[in-house]
Amino acid sequence: MATAEEKTELVETLKGPRFYRIMLSGYGGESAYMGISKAAHDFWSAHTEEHGDNDLVEYMIADDVEDCDFDELDEVPVEAQFLNDADDDMYKRPWYESHTEFEHSHGVEWGSAYLTVTEVESSEYGADIVGDEDVVDRESLSEYLDNIMEANNYELELTEMGCADDEPDCEAIAQLYSSEKGCFFEGIVETVGEFDPKKLKVYTTEYLNGEDTVSSIEYNGVEVENNGGDTNGKGYSASVWMN
Repeated sequence: MATAEEKTELVETLKGPRFYRIMLSGYGGESAYMGISKAAHDFWSAHTEEHGDNDLVEYMIADDVEDCDFDELDEVPVEAQFLNDADDDMYKRPWYESHTEFEHSHGVEWGSAYLTVTEVESSEYGADIVGDEDVVDRESLSEYLDNIMEANNYELELTEMGCADDEPDCEAIAQLYSSEKGCFFEGIVETVGEFDPKKLKVYTTEYLNGEDTVSSIEYNGVEVENNGGDTNGKGYSASVWMN
């Protein structure tokens, strides 16, 4: 004979699937990490120590070094132009497509992430909302998951925090960070019955700048596809250091 739980699940199945939109918003950004020479490091390290990172940011985001509007520089020595293409020294690559890039990240920062879960009518993008209230109304992601784990005597593991790959074989490293605010993740999960927060699992990655970025979300063991978000840029920062 079927148990009460099995009967409930059968009833929910016969009702048809339900759909929930999962959104992560807050502060985060996009980072590019690339290998540079010691000569490039020495030039930019001395310059940023004395003048700050404005000129380094300007060099990295400009389409061409000739277009740079520097505050404290007249020109950048050739040996410090680390974004020049390996096969064409005259071509300056975009900061997000460096030929020496070894790591790239984009997402919401773990400690700044807020979770919203809303029931919708279907899995289609922009589907109409069901009901008048969100299932989860922009709650701190870390606190929300911690509370669930605590309520279940920490028998559930709803987070997995990892680290980026080891640093590359290069003399020095440059990083550009584009700070952003807004929605970084939006995906749909299909369920039998109501949304069950105990089936959520969030993965993060700690990158070289020490920031833990949400890298993926699972529901009931299946990765939720990120259909994109909508963020606004809040500014850039750049740095160099020896590897």
